[in-house]
Amino acid sequence: MSLRSKALGIVLGAGAAGVMLSLAFGAGCGGRAAHSTATKLPPADAQALRAPQAFSSIGDKKERSRALFLEASRVMFHPRCANCHPAGDTPTQGDDFRVHDPPVARGPADQGVPGLECTSCHQDRNVELARVPGAPQWHLAPKVMAWQGRTPRSLCEQLKDPARNGGKSLAEIVEHSAHDALVGWGWKPGDGRVPAPGTQAEYGALMAAWVKDGAECPREESQP
Repeated sequence: MSLRSKALGIVLGAGAAGVMLSLAFGAGCGGRAAHSTATKLPPADAQALRAPQAFSSIGDKKERSRALFLEASRVMFHPRCANCHPAGDTPTQGDDFRVHDPPVARGPADQGVPGLECTSCHQDRNVELARVPGAPQWHLAPKVMAWQGRTPRSLCEQLKDPARNGGKSLAEIVEHSAHDALVGWGWKPGDGRVPAPGTQAEYGALMAAWVKDGAECPREESQP
């Protein structure tokens, strides 16, 4: 499966209406079988986020933290966010992760190349008549912060690593998630673009709850 198909599959799977999140415990250390449980949560549709309170029925703090991150990752894997976190040197666009048109390159500072920088076209706001998206400090995330093609677990581990998250502490990650203007564009993408699910405030609340409960990372097989 191609990287683009894998990323799209994650996004589409996250948005299915009526999805019920099941948390299963597999085999324990040393081959010991762990107990198996399933926790049903209120259904979420493509454009909604479940609030942290919806996860209060998960008694195990670590499992609750993992479930909170999975819910928040629906935003991170959404095309409005993932398009600007490519693994290569070219951003993608649209809901199907098409290669950016016109052709552009990352450049040495993740802001394009001389003569064709990101801000040559992208202003600090959406330009509706030209259908060009825009937000303050429009640029690509550094390659070390690539999200496309990752699993929820690998993305979680990346966000917790200052060497791969822009040098941020967990508290700064929460602040960035809840208040950064470029992040906020994901919910105000302009005409013809599907916004990320929920709201930026709800996303920030999920990230804060994830950190409060220990910032645990989902199991390798988990999907948002």
